[in-house]
Amino acid sequence: MPSITIRRALARDAERLTALIQESSAYRGAYASIISGYRVGPEYIERHEVFMAVDASGHLLGFYALVVDPPELDLAFVADEAQGRGVGRLLITHMTGRAAEAGLTEVRVVSHPPSEGFYRSLGAQRVGTVAPSPPKITWERPELRFTIGR
Repeated sequence: MPSITIRRALARDAERLTALIQESSAYRGAYASIISGYRVGPEYIERHEVFMAVDASGHLLGFYALVVDPPELDLAFVADEAQGRGVGRLLITHMTGRAAEAGLTEVRVVSHPPSEGFYRSLGAQRVGTVAPSPPKITWERPELRFTIGR
């Protein structure tokens, strides 16, 4: 795996993060409505713990956004071309470390249904299901929790 750096996202990275979300093949077809028109704004980056994985040339491979209060992994995306290369695992490991530094004891994840197995493979436990919220989300989503510092 080439060199990967995880760094804090800056307000100027907002368009790159938005583009990665909009280009995600995981949200095509039945799941497209959830990201339709979604944007990551500079104020969002400044307000939350947003970290990016970039390669040696600065190419964006993925990112996550941790909301500290209440503790929730709000966004986590890996570029299609970086899938299966350990980028997601690096990002989630980094996120749990940041959560521990912030004194959190758990982090909630409302998972994209196809991503549940990924989160569970990293230690998240399923604690329930989140009901649909039409019109954008017409399907149930797994609710998971990472226990921090165990």
